[in-house]
Amino acid sequence: MRSFKGIGMLIIANILIMVTLAISANVLIYFILPMFGIDVSDTFEARQLTFAAVFGFGGAFISLWMSKWLAKRGNKMQQVINPSTAKEKLVYETVEALAQRAGIKMPEVWVYWDDVPNAFATGPSRNNSMVAVSSGLAMSLSDAELKAVLAHEVGHIANGDMVATTLLQGLMNTIVYFVASMLARLIASALARGEEPSHMVYFIVDIVLQIMLSFLAAIVVCAFSRKREFKADAYAADALGAESMISALQKIDRLSHQSVEWEHRESREDTLATMKIYAAHGGIKGLFATHPSIEDRIAALRNRR
Repeated sequence: MRSFKGIGMLIIANILIMVTLAISANVLIYFILPMFGIDVSDTFEARQLTFAAVFGFGGAFISLWMSKWLAKRGNKMQQVINPSTAKEKLVYETVEALAQRAGIKMPEVWVYWDDVPNAFATGPSRNNSMVAVSSGLAMSLSDAELKAVLAHEVGHIANGDMVATTLLQGLMNTIVYFVASMLARLIASALARGEEPSHMVYFIVDIVLQIMLSFLAAIVVCAFSRKREFKADAYAADALGAESMISALQKIDRLSHQSVEWEHRESREDTLATMKIYAAHGGIKGLFATHPSIEDRIAALRNRR
């Protein structure tokens, strides 16, 4: 019920923002600009807002719908159905127990072969999800630490993070598409100086504005991503205790600094980065970091005691 309330609030927020954008655009175009002798009333069309919402949310939800498929094909994976080793049994039974605790359908459990100790959760809904663990993570952490990381990932699922992130991304996409289109038409009309606006000018300006605004939108999405990492850590601490989660983060942090190969991998674009237990902390003052620093996460866990 909590997840449905969260989704409902995001949808309502999206509707309110779209309405606000429409009203603001009408006031600007039909009242404020004419006061300065600028008539661009033919540049705003209601369908622009509809197209922005369709493309913005459509792309985000297609990505969410394909998330499990993409994850499985992006890594060499094997699904754990009948655990055959002690580690597989530990992972499977831990995820099963955590899913029962959260009241969600058992996620698919997968392992993938990678020396980098990492894990991620993804899927289109709380009851249609998967948890994947790297071989490096399973072999590097103690049983208690591994359970804590699994609790963190199940926490993402239980909190509805994948859907919430998709809705936020869709909202940001909608705003970017709509604002860029509106501003591009205004600029193209201004440059035309009373003549028919150039479609080429509009296209170029629109693309440039979309790129610029996308960076600003990414700051919002990344800020939400960092916030949800704290919540997933807190979920793991509630389920299994803060000490195991702190120990796991400390060990993963140490291992990350020991492997030059890992640093090269983390510097590459990773479509699953926001779903992993650890990601490189970088960007301009951390604005574009999908994860908080390990130090901040550990401090937050210690402050919960």
